[in-house]
Amino acid sequence: MPLLKETEKESYTYADVLEWDESFRAEIIDGKVYMMGSPTTFHQRISRALFLKIGNFLEGKSCEVFAAPFGVRLFPKDDDSDNTFVEPDIVVVCDASKLDDRGCNGAPDLVIEILSPSTAGNDCVAKFNNYLKAGVREYWILDSETRTVQVHILDQGKYTTAVYEADEKKTEPIPISVLPGCEIDLQTIFVN
Repeated sequence: MPLLKETEKESYTYADVLEWDESFRAEIIDGKVYMMGSPTTFHQRISRALFLKIGNFLEGKSCEVFAAPFGVRLFPKDDDSDNTFVEPDIVVVCDASKLDDRGCNGAPDLVIEILSPSTAGNDCVAKFNNYLKAGVREYWILDSETRTVQVHILDQGKYTTAVYEADEKKTEPIPISVLPGCEIDLQTIFVN
């Protein structure tokens, strides 16, 4: 499929996604299409480290971890008219009934986004609001430039937020609240 033009359509839905070539990578947030570029090597190293740590922890457990590209329909509709389809960097799904051959239908339990200059605004505002509205129980935003992680935990319809920094003097790992016993050491994640 050719690159989309701003004027092609006013609003896109999951039905449009189903018509796109599989090599065409884009997200739809509130009906607007956002092209996805190739991540940096450092971004991929962070993603790999997180995926391996969480994947190893989940070995033999009912929850599953997925890495991008992995589609998430936050508000799925039977007629495919839902207008938000995202591909987070890392997703953990504990309810197998939400999974099908194309990804996750409904809110994952954990979403992790690794900021890129071209997607930071979406990750911190548009996706943040949609993840909250959909009921994502835990949302992490990693910033490779500042070596920080914002951890947002859903509590009574709102996110409570804590910010952690990779500091050589601090070795305290960050717990993943939706995966009791799983902890992430930032010094092992932010490795160039």
